[in-house]
Amino acid sequence: MDGKTVEELSTTECHQWYKKFMTECPSGQLTLYEFKQFFGLKNLSPAANKYVEQMFETFDFNKDGYIDFMEYVAALSLVLKGKVDQKLRWYFKLYDVDGNGCIDRGELLNIFKAIRAINRCNETMSAEEFTNMVFDKIDINGDGELSLEEFMEGVQKDEMLLEILTRSLDLTHIVRLIQNDGQNPHESEQEAQPAQ
Repeated sequence: MDGKTVEELSTTECHQWYKKFMTECPSGQLTLYEFKQFFGLKNLSPAANKYVEQMFETFDFNKDGYIDFMEYVAALSLVLKGKVDQKLRWYFKLYDVDGNGCIDRGELLNIFKAIRAINRCNETMSAEEFTNMVFDKIDINGDGELSLEEFMEGVQKDEMLLEILTRSLDLTHIVRLIQNDGQNPHESEQEAQPAQ
């Protein structure tokens, strides 16, 4: 993680996030259980639960089993303000559940189902249809798996895929939760800057 990503956040945003982080997590280190509590993720399906665990592990940069404040800010700033290629690399890492450097149809489908459970996004296309579309368009050699290169190039070349992917992985509602913590939701809307 480079320091620049963190610097792109405004001081106000950092302050709000730090306040919430320390309120919810006085020890300064989030465990997986606290991570779920933090984002209000309750009664998740097994697939959504797996996704949250995977997300937690991806954010735990030093792999000590906790997310500290710097990891938390770095993760949030990547998700919110990262460039497209940074986000795609991160998403790929998130999708590659077994860590073999490729993602297959099953891995992709599980992730889309889980994201929808968490994000409650109302896409017209089913997770199955979207998974098939991704593979039909991107899996050039037809081996049923996507390497990081295939994934990065394929998604960036296809505006429709990129748009759906970006929309379904948009976590700004979680940030609104943090920013509006204890406030009237409309108060902070004037301050909120449009997403890049």
